[in-house]
Amino acid sequence: MTIQMQSETAQSAANGNTEFISFAIGNDQYGVDIMAVREIKGWSKITHLPKQPEYVRGVLNLRGVIVPIVDLRCRFGQGVTEATPLHVVIIVQIDQQLVGLLADRVLDIVSFEASKVQPVPRTATNAEVEFLSGLVTVDNAMIALIDLGNLFTSKIDVAAAVAACMNGVAHKCG
Repeated sequence: MTIQMQSETAQSAANGNTEFISFAIGNDQYGVDIMAVREIKGWSKITHLPKQPEYVRGVLNLRGVIVPIVDLRCRFGQGVTEATPLHVVIIVQIDQQLVGLLADRVLDIVSFEASKVQPVPRTATNAEVEFLSGLVTVDNAMIALIDLGNLFTSKIDVAAAVAACMNGVAHKCG
């Protein structure tokens, strides 16, 4: 995060606003809390791991740290992303673990009052709904806010991907 972004984030927080990084998966817009975002990088080669859920695309070595990469399109039940160099990986921190979220593109930093967040309608047993903390409309666009804590079926999902790599299950880690 740049110094200017940090300054804007601090000012926004002082005004009672919440800030999210918005990004796209297909035509849908999503957001993650800016305070959880550690880095945004372009798609690069990853190491695939056996016996992982389909949405865990593999791991990458980020300056010596093994980071599992989650395909959000797949996690939301919309099929596997055919990743190209135009895709992005948003590195977020979930508890003490770094995780990469594969998305089509980053859109913007959005700021809004927390009171503007609406609950997600629970009309269906859609897997995507479990992972959302709310919906907010910004500049006539609806953004689904991702609840990073509920993104995995258990805390073991992230730990398992890292442990598999560290124990030599993958051919190489980086």
